[in-house]
Amino acid sequence: MYTYEDFHSGDEKFTTTNMFVVTDEGVVVADGQGSPAETKGLVDAIARVTSQPIKYVVVCSDHGDHTAGNASFPAGVTYIIHPTSKAILDASRNGWKPPANAILVSDHYSFTLGADNFDVYFLGRAHTGGDLSVGLPKQKILFLSETFLNRVFPAMRSAYPTEWLRALERAEALQADIYIPGHGFTEFGPVSREELATYRKALRDVIAEARRLHIEGVPVEEAIKQANWGEYATWTLASSQGPIAIRRVYDEMDGKLK
Repeated sequence: MYTYEDFHSGDEKFTTTNMFVVTDEGVVVADGQGSPAETKGLVDAIARVTSQPIKYVVVCSDHGDHTAGNASFPAGVTYIIHPTSKAILDASRNGWKPPANAILVSDHYSFTLGADNFDVYFLGRAHTGGDLSVGLPKQKILFLSETFLNRVFPAMRSAYPTEWLRALERAEALQADIYIPGHGFTEFGPVSREELATYRKALRDVIAEARRLHIEGVPVEEAIKQANWGEYATWTLASSQGPIAIRRVYDEMDGKLK
């Protein structure tokens, strides 16, 4: 198992992380990058590790920073995707479209490549409506994509806040030894489990702060100004994602999320 991290060095610095697994019959990749050039960098990195072909690509997040470069994957790979994510990408006016023969996973899908077993899970709506995770049961590794943003402020532009919390609880219940985030650095062993628990607490606390303001009747624009994020105010993306979190939790409490 390998992780690949592309570092974004703009105003807000963060990494976008992929997982790829080399078997004796081919390679399984979880997520792409945000442009054809960036995903070509991933494909080239895989080629430096192995001559085995890429056989499967799991679309764990349908957001552009994980799919916009998918045209750089070799022709003929088998894509695995949640139906909601496929519908979103099919309806997009621009960008990569999943092939018609993609494998659709709305709950749990297991497959074997070479000597390795893979579990693809839908743990619930989280950062998107169709978040998938990829598990290696023998190695006790779980790639969570954007369900887990390690030390990155919870990004909610298309999230389902309370459902996201439940998805993280389900991830912890799988008792992996290594949880790989879609953004942020990969840790190992006890530290990996601790970081996942820290992220779940951060998400819970962000939701709780937004809920507090909503219950107190604070209008959304004023709530954005009043929100006290505590320690999470220093996390990556806090300045841009804090207001979005307020709006999304307000929408959830107002019954606007379907």
